[in-house]
This record gives sequence, structure tokens and C-alpha cells, in this order.
Amino acid sequence: MDIESLKKKYTLQPVEEKKNELEKSIQDALLSHKDITQLSLDLSYYTQLYTYYSSINKDINKYEQATELLKETSDEELKNLATTEIEDVKKNIEESEEQIKKLEIEKYFHDEDDSRNIILEIRAGAGGDEAALFAGDLFNMYRAYANKKGWEVQIIDSSVSEDGGYKEVIAHITGKNVYKKLKYESGVHRVQRIPVTEASGRIHTSTATVAVLPEAHEIDIKIDSEDLRIEVMRASGAGGQCVNRTDSAVRITHIPTGIVVSCQETKHQAQNKEKAMATLRSRLYEKKKREEDEKRSNMRSSQIGGAMRAEKIRTYNFPQNRVTDHRIKKSWHNINSIMLGELDEIIDDVTQGIQLKMLENEQ
Repeated sequence: MDIESLKKKYTLQPVEEKKNELEKSIQDALLSHKDITQLSLDLSYYTQLYTYYSSINKDINKYEQATELLKETSDEELKNLATTEIEDVKKNIEESEEQIKKLEIEKYFHDEDDSRNIILEIRAGAGGDEAALFAGDLFNMYRAYANKKGWEVQIIDSSVSEDGGYKEVIAHITGKNVYKKLKYESGVHRVQRIPVTEASGRIHTSTATVAVLPEAHEIDIKIDSEDLRIEVMRASGAGGQCVNRTDSAVRITHIPTGIVVSCQETKHQAQNKEKAMATLRSRLYEKKKREEDEKRSNMRSSQIGGAMRAEKIRTYNFPQNRVTDHRIKKSWHNINSIMLGELDEIIDDVTQGIQLKMLENEQ
């Protein structure tokens, strides 16, 4: 271990000075009522960096003391203690360096939309009724994950299949860093399993598409009322008390782009219109971002956005108890837990794997 190189690389003073400078800048900005969003993000980065640098510097001191003891003592017990301390310190420094690397990657790939809520759209693909059941399973998986995170999920629009799956389901998910966590879930998801209706035990392959859109605010997208065609209709339902007897369902067409959105989830037309407009804004915002990325030929952003939509990104193989993400070529073997919303490991691995691949491509 090259201690002198580590000392030089992890000099604490510059990081501490930057952290103190940002703390003062935030105080000044608060007094003058300026926006502190970027300053807060920078301070969070340098505060975490300072913690890791401090830890490495403490471990360097421990390493030097242990190596000095190893040279000076002839006591076997003390030698064993010093050797153990050196190995522990090496491991601690490696772990701190790994955390610093993750922190720097996260800062490099910071997206201004990371803190936004999302519109989640899941649609059944190839595979008929089984595809609709799989779309429903995916929605339940994300809803369970959202519940574990303390997020709120509200269905905006849905089309239920005869077997209880979803031909299409659109939901609004609100909470802390929702888009940051789920932005790499967009794409084609494939399932391989024996459907409950399959008498011969033959494995079927079906697909569903997932789209994760950052929620757009009115300030992000200007929509001219003249560009909208708004239709109201009777909401469809399962019959009986479920049927809505008023014209509360709303369908909105954005004439310039041909984008159509609808909502029939509440009994109030105004609320349904508001939810449909939120979906429309998010689709237009995502379209605008994708076009800007294409103009800049920004490989990183285009991969995050539309380019992944058409890709088969993940396979859920039930007979083999395996989930495989094809972008990072990695598998996990706890499919039942994953379908119940245990997604943290997959999401963290996928995020890190995709971002490392992008860094390699940009270098």
C-alpha cells in the first residue's frame, strides 16, 4: 500500500475548505432569498466526500502506527495485533475508496429530474392474456416497492383484462427521488413461465413495456388550450355499483402531436381532467427532453430516455427462479421476492452497471 500516494490523493484541507465555503454560500443565499437547490446538492456531495476523506486519513494514521509497531516490537502477540490492524485498515480504505467512486459517479450522472415524481405506464405486449397478467404483476411489483419506500401510488387510468391483468395501467407515484430510483426501468420486460391456463405445462414467453416519465409541472411545458380536444364520456366498469352513471371519464387529445391521454379513476370529471393533463404534460416533457438530447447527440441522455424503450431490458424466468437484466448482463435468483417488491438490489446494481458502461463509452 503506497501510503504517501494516499496521503496526497486524500488531502483533507481542500475538501474541508470547499464544504465550509458552500455552507457560507447557503447562509448568504437564504438571507437574500435565493434558490439554494444546486448549493444544497453540492454541499451534500462535499459533506459525504469529507466524511470518506476523514475516514481514510484516520486509517492512514492507524496503518502508520501499526507498521511502526511491527518494526519495533519483538512481542509475538503485539506483532499479530499489528498485522491484523494493517489488514483491517487496508480493507477499510478500499471500502472508503469504493464509496467515493460511487459518490463521484452519482454526481457525474446527476439529473435535474432525479427528485421528481413520476408517471408510470405499463402496457401488455406480445402474449395475449398472459401478457396482460404479466403487466399486472409488474405493476404490483412496483407498487409494493413504492410502499416499502413510503411513496404514494395513484392509478390515473387502466384497462383491465378478463383474467384480471392489465392491458394498460398508468399511475402517478409521488415521494422522495422516485425518478432517480426508477428511471432505468423503462423498456421491454419479458416473462417466461407456465401460464395458469396452460394445461400441457408448456412454458410461454410474453412481454410488457414499462415507461417511466418524470412528472412535468405547468412551468415546464406550455400547452395552448386551442391545441387540445377534450372529450367526456361515461366511465367503463365491471357493472353493478362499479358503473359510473355520470359523464366523468375524460379523454384529451393533443392535436399537434397526436398524443392521447385519458382518466376515469375518480367520479369527478374535474379531478379526472387534472390527472389526464398531468399525464399529457409528462409525455410532452419527455418528448421535449428526448428531442433536445438528439440535437446534442448526448449519448448518456439518449440511453436513459427513448433509446431504452424498444429494448428488451429484462427477463423474468420463473422455472429457473432467475431475473436477468440484459443491459448489465447480471442475474438474480430470488424471483418471488423480487415480484413482491424487493427491488433495491436490482435497482442499485442496474444503476451502477449502466452508469459505468456509459462512462467507459464516453472515455
